[in-house]
Amino acid sequence: MAEWSALLSLVLTSLAIMGSPGPSTISLTAVSASFGVARAVPYLLGLILGTAAVLLIVATGLTAALLSLPLLAPVLIGASLGYIVYLAYRIATAPPLAELSAAEDAPSLAGGLVLGIANPKAYVAIATVFAANHLATDALSDAVEKVVLLVGMIVMIHLAWLVGGALIAAMLRDPLQSRILNLVLAVALVVFSAIALIPHGA
Repeated sequence: MAEWSALLSLVLTSLAIMGSPGPSTISLTAVSASFGVARAVPYLLGLILGTAAVLLIVATGLTAALLSLPLLAPVLIGASLGYIVYLAYRIATAPPLAELSAAEDAPSLAGGLVLGIANPKAYVAIATVFAANHLATDALSDAVEKVVLLVGMIVMIHLAWLVGGALIAAMLRDPLQSRILNLVLAVALVVFSAIALIPHGA
């Protein structure tokens, strides 16, 4: 079993790197603020499953093999940015929460899953956290303990950003303010995603 200092180091590192603004977290906040918490839950689950899949790829050592494929990074970046632009449009054009109808569809579980898996920032962030911390002396125990703890961190981080979106939306009941908020969130999603994805190239 890992020492408390090692566990604390892993938690703090994951909060700083994985919890920072990026395509996954910003998009979740925007979806929660624009469509409400209940309608954002399927998207939340998709992001968690997709990010957990990235974690398993990192834990099994497949990251280096995948990133050695010359076309993979551009494909991931292209898929992420393409979906982010579509998502930003959906957020910018969403009606105020008070005017949402039952037929108004929020981004789906499948959409969250696609972005979670295709998000290059997730590979870089998780690989950095995984390599920077050691919880056990043997490789298998170390990997298992990290996976268990980081899955919990993935869930907690995404829930925090979901709640953040809900708190923002709760402060804005006026339709005009809600429209402005949606536009600001849509622009922020595109800007933060471009900053997070393009400089890394992976």
